[in-house]
Amino acid sequence: MAAIPKKVAERLVAGLKRYQPILAAAKARDVGEADTVTIIKDMLADVFGYDKYSDVTSEHAIRGTYCDLAIKIDGHLQTLIEVKAIGLDLKEQHVKQAIDYAANQGVDWVLLSNGITWRVYHLIFAKPIDQEIVLEIDFCALNPRVQGDIELLYLWCKEGWQRSVLGEYHTQRQALSRFFIGAMLQTDVVLDVIRRELRRISPNVRIDSAQIKDVLINEVIKRDVLEGDKADEARKKVAKSANKMLRSVAVKPAQAGVVAAETL
Repeated sequence: MAAIPKKVAERLVAGLKRYQPILAAAKARDVGEADTVTIIKDMLADVFGYDKYSDVTSEHAIRGTYCDLAIKIDGHLQTLIEVKAIGLDLKEQHVKQAIDYAANQGVDWVLLSNGITWRVYHLIFAKPIDQEIVLEIDFCALNPRVQGDIELLYLWCKEGWQRSVLGEYHTQRQALSRFFIGAMLQTDVVLDVIRRELRRISPNVRIDSAQIKDVLINEVIKRDVLEGDKADEARKKVAKSANKMLRSVAVKPAQAGVVAAETL
């Protein structure tokens, strides 16, 4: 992750110390959704660095009604925010309407929060539209003295957003997801490495890549890692990356041939 600017880190630490007791008191009073919206709007400004007059709006319509909050930067819609009362446990159905509207608008990110729990969703533009939780923060459980906790907040703050750190964090999580690892294990390159190591251990046993792949698919990798939209998407991205590498390797000898011809 990119280094957090000192002023931003100081603001995040101060914001934690200020709003943790405010949230605890609000939960004890069991305040309603409207008051929770007010607290979150203040947090977006005081903790996360958004201008609550120009960056944060509550006037974004969703099919005739209005979402609780939305973030716009330089006039462009960045994310929708669905807010629930601070005492309410967050559930997937709470964010469905915002997800549907964000998909229609081509917006990639949606936030669901009750002030204490903050869930950041990334949309998957498939059929049907799906979403995945990229980040979940228990604001009251964060420690202002722990660098890792401050880094989590930085992912969502305006400065981090402008530097695309949330997108980079999401890409890293994808690369380490079970779907990507499962797809990677089925590539020819990895199968060849496994075959070579097996032959080194058992030199007298004939083993080919197809046999190894069959064992991986049927006995090693869990079925839910191999099936479904996320598994398909992972395989496509792994294959695209492999094809790109092969094209790059093919171009280099061709370029070397041109240079050699020019020197004759």
